[in-house]
Parts: sequence; C-alpha cells; structure tokens
Amino acid sequence: MSLTITATINGSPVTADAEPSTSLLEFIRDTLEYKGTKLCCNTGECGACTILYNGKPINSCVTLAMDANGAEIVTIEGLAQGDKLHPVQQAFIDTGAVQCGYCTPGYIMSVKALLDRTKTPTMEDIEEAVSGNICRCTGYAKIVDAIHLAAQKM
Repeated sequence: MSLTITATINGSPVTADAEPSTSLLEFIRDTLEYKGTKLCCNTGECGACTILYNGKPINSCVTLAMDANGAEIVTIEGLAQGDKLHPVQQAFIDTGAVQCGYCTPGYIMSVKALLDRTKTPTMEDIEEAVSGNICRCTGYAKIVDAIHLAAQKM
C-alpha cells in the first residue's frame, strides 16, 4: 500500500508515491532522482544524508518519506543558482575542504542552516552545527576555514 506524498523540493512542488517504510533519503534519491544527498551509514550517525527540512538540517536516512508530506525540503541540488554556486559551496572549494567529497553535501547543508541562523558563528556554534557530520579525509580544519569564509561572503 503506497502513500502519496506532496512536498516542495528545491522550490518545486512534487507529488510521488512511496511505501510506508521508505526513508526520506530513498524517496529523494530513488523516486525523485536527486543523487547529491548521500547514503552512508543509514543510521543517522554520519550526516552524509543531511537535507534542510522546513529550514532545519535533518538526517534523511532516519526520517520516513511520509513525514515529508507538506514539507519544504532543500537538497544540495537546490543551493546553486544556475551556474553560480552558493557561497557555502564556493567556500568549500576555495579552502580545499573537499577531498573525496562524499560527506560534502551533508556538511554544506548543515553549514547553510547555521549561516541562515547567524552570520557570525562562534567556534562553539560551528562545532554544534556540524557535530552530526563525519569526515574521514580532511581533518576538519579546512571545513572550519570554509565555514568562516562562507560567513564572510553571505
């Protein structure tokens, strides 16, 4: 028995069916074909699947698709304006905060949510905002540099 889900994804209304057990991540990637949101741990521990759900960062792998009915969702694909990257995306590139890139979409979404809340984040704000994201490549220093640079550009 599938359910019909109507939501706004990256500014566009969508309506699609999903089984009751379908995660929001599966719905986004497999049904709607937004592949930028990554599947990694599938337990809500790593943050690779972070999206903005009604303006707040959530782990889409542990959220049911049916919970998105009526929601406004932004994925990594929804940040750039045409060929112009969002300041957070550009800051990650400019500081070399991207290595393998697998965790990057989740980090960028968490950082965007942080900078939407405050334009001058403290180190404590930054640590809290990205505490649900794990990177195995960068050592985090360049990610923090990217956050500071993005805050200056926003």
